[in-house]
Amino acid sequence: MSQLTGEQGLMMHWAFDEGAGRSALEQVSQSRDEIQYVLNQAEFTEPADPQWRQGVEGSGLLFDGYSTSIARPVCELDRNQGAEPLSALSIGVWVAPRSYDWGYEGKLAAIVNRHNRECEQGYLLGMFRHGRWSFQLGLDQGGWKEVWSPDGDELPKHEWSYVNAVFNGEQGVIKLYLNGREIASSEVPVGSRMVEAVGTDLLIGKNNHSSRWAGVFHLQMFSGILDELKIYQRALSGEEIAASYRQVLDSLYGGIKPQVPYDEIKLDRAPLLLDRHRPQYHASPPAHWMNEPHAPIYFEGQYHLFYQHNPLGPFFYQIHWGHWVSEDLVHWRDLPVALAPERDQLAPDGIWSGSATYDAEGLPVLFFTAGNDSASPNQSVALARSTYPADGNPDLVLWVKHREPLIVQQKGIGAFGDFRDPFVWKDDDGWYALVGSGIEGEGGAALAFVSKDMLNWTYKGPFFQADLQRFPYLGPIWELPVLLPLGTDKQGENKHLLLVSPVGDGADVEVFYWIGRLDKEELSFIPDQEEPELIDVGDFHFTGPSGMVDPKTGRKIIFTIAQGDRTSELEYQSGWAHNAGLPLSVYLRDDGRLGIEPIQELQSLRGEKRLSLRDNSLAEANERLQEIQGDMLEIQLEIEPDSAQQFGIKLRRTPDGEEETLLYYDSKQSMLLVDRTKTTLHPGERCGGIQGGKLELASENLRLHLYLDRSMVEAYANSLKSLTTRVYPSRRDALGLEIWGDGELVVRSMEVWEMKSIW
Repeated sequence: MSQLTGEQGLMMHWAFDEGAGRSALEQVSQSRDEIQYVLNQAEFTEPADPQWRQGVEGSGLLFDGYSTSIARPVCELDRNQGAEPLSALSIGVWVAPRSYDWGYEGKLAAIVNRHNRECEQGYLLGMFRHGRWSFQLGLDQGGWKEVWSPDGDELPKHEWSYVNAVFNGEQGVIKLYLNGREIASSEVPVGSRMVEAVGTDLLIGKNNHSSRWAGVFHLQMFSGILDELKIYQRALSGEEIAASYRQVLDSLYGGIKPQVPYDEIKLDRAPLLLDRHRPQYHASPPAHWMNEPHAPIYFEGQYHLFYQHNPLGPFFYQIHWGHWVSEDLVHWRDLPVALAPERDQLAPDGIWSGSATYDAEGLPVLFFTAGNDSASPNQSVALARSTYPADGNPDLVLWVKHREPLIVQQKGIGAFGDFRDPFVWKDDDGWYALVGSGIEGEGGAALAFVSKDMLNWTYKGPFFQADLQRFPYLGPIWELPVLLPLGTDKQGENKHLLLVSPVGDGADVEVFYWIGRLDKEELSFIPDQEEPELIDVGDFHFTGPSGMVDPKTGRKIIFTIAQGDRTSELEYQSGWAHNAGLPLSVYLRDDGRLGIEPIQELQSLRGEKRLSLRDNSLAEANERLQEIQGDMLEIQLEIEPDSAQQFGIKLRRTPDGEEETLLYYDSKQSMLLVDRTKTTLHPGERCGGIQGGKLELASENLRLHLYLDRSMVEAYANSLKSLTTRVYPSRRDALGLEIWGDGELVVRSMEVWEMKSIW
């Protein structure tokens, strides 16, 4: 075997200096290994190469955490190495982790491995929860052996670390080195040899025996940048390892440990911008998974909005808090993850939903659901404070968690084990919190707490619970309670809006609301009517509510998640799952009903005005609409029915009508509906059927305010109800519009604008 690098005992070396392309050169054999990456072949966007980044020496390869890996097949390994058991093995590599795997089933996220633990064969170098790392291998004497990094020597995120693992069978030891120094060792039988993992590929960035999630996703995959991976068939000495580390620092970095600029390692939204189904003016993570946006807050001229996020891939797994910031609630900037699970007793297993408010000094604080599976229950209410103003960064990038949970559920307080999503607000008398839960045998409930100092909380009892017998769709548990003031009604009574999201057996997972009165003394809610209402009458696409009172304008604004309605297979292929809905202004109408409208700032996204017409017949309007094409549009439409009893608009329509989505009003049933039976011919997409709900218009014309944003359709009808749905046409020419009715009608007005991306 040739030794092209001139290093004794070097078996394999990937320098990752290509900087582009879909293969990596193994330097010793001078053969290339294909890089697996989800967008190498892309169905919904332009194919893209794996992501290359600045390395320690030259370039490095960025592993996305769920699809990027390299395989060196068995045949290549056997040809180059032979089958003799090794008495020594060393691995050296520079690593810059972006995220940590949760450690499902106790397995390591592999940096490099060729192993079969069940058979006690081969080797595995990888990371575990919260940055711990380990070298493991199967020996002919003693079976499977492991050595682990000690406390304090975890691999930090967003930083370069030089990692070495050494097996020396002659001396009977395996060792770990971090940044040139030995940090751990473990004895093995003297004279041991490593048992080869026969018939197993060598994998970089992917565990040979990874767990499967949702039947599609491989867990235990490396997330971050790798550079200069070397594997030796001898035991490197501590002096050699230290010298290699110093050589890089001294020759390239003036003796200082190299840093990783955030822009080099962050999730990059650029490869997804051309995805023909991914919304472009709705807030979304750069890539991968999100569920509900939450904790909106305004501070020093900027709006902050956080979101539930899995940075490892487009699937629900270990949840962090993603973070956006905006000056206008429309154009958002991506910021680093605000809160992540850490190796502590507070929230090692997830940072789940919550809210934001201000402390006694007027500084923002975050209340979140702390996930700790070693506790019972595994959910408690916790607090994080911004490091601003000490750090001088008004973007509020850095947050420090209060070490202890603030509210721990006790038996007898709500449905034990379901206790999450604190909604906290402050007034002159102190702080108040609602927590989503239920009452055993009685259904979902929001539980009320009060505090004078924001740290010590007193339980006040159920804030509100509904009659599950009368309204079984409200389910046994409520999540994400939100309370917003609506002002006074015509009788001068103060009104509030209570939003909840039911879950559990029999629950309709939608956003339900009541208008009613806040009893501040008892800290309870008295609804004007017992039956809840829906804001949105779509099907599962408008969920996960959060809300705020805008200090600039006094508006009450709510935020939601727009779920994707796709299979795990399609989310894997696409590299993203879900986005936020548009911010909505809610208010008390003169007639006592809830008004709902998209915020006015969205007008800043309008591009060219494509159409403006008044008082046209159905045929005249459709003649004009033949020239309008688009999947990023804003439409304002008023229809006066004549003889038509069902009427509306067809969206995302192909010229032949083979694919189309019909949004319409049924005046006989007083229902706003969407018909998706012809939305797509794609065999994998799930959107279909007819969905909708009640909308009482009486003698009013139908006034629709529509937003099309690729797969997103949001319709706001007469400022009373919304209908949010998803469309994934298979044909690229599904871009047309057509007014529709089952009889005569008049298009009183219609305006259409092109819309611009916020990214």
